[in-house]
Amino acid sequence: MTAGAATPRPPHLRPAVMAMVALGGAIGTGAREAISLAVPPVDGVPVAILGINIVGAFLLGVLLETLLLRGPDVGRRRDLRLFLGTGVLGGFTTYSALAVDSGLLLLGGRPVVGVLYVVGSVVLGVLASALGIALARRARGRGTTAGPVPDGGEAA
Repeated sequence: MTAGAATPRPPHLRPAVMAMVALGGAIGTGAREAISLAVPPVDGVPVAILGINIVGAFLLGVLLETLLLRGPDVGRRRDLRLFLGTGVLGGFTTYSALAVDSGLLLLGGRPVVGVLYVVGSVVLGVLASALGIALARRARGRGTTAGPVPDGGEAA
């Protein structure tokens, strides 16, 4: 390294990127809160959080596979991943609420329901993510047959 040459900051340390992720997180968290307030628990089971996490896993699978199929994680694709994936969907999904809700079910005298809630959430989340990935691949197969956009390309 030569004297005076500045090394660019990694993306996760850039204020604009942090602001973009924070904005996305605020949007996702607001959407999650609105849904969880609108959908009451069913027999004490927080079905809103279950649904939110499953939908979020599906959307994350679609998003990440779509971006991967379009090329390297640079430029606009990286910005979309950080804003939508890390920000919006990271704020939308909530495994901390899953943990708290599961603990409340387990310690509240409903251990079978608590275990089913945990296992069901994880299994359904994995399946939803796999479905999102598969659908993104299938949709890409029906579109153009061109491969990923070269480095620096701006297709999203």
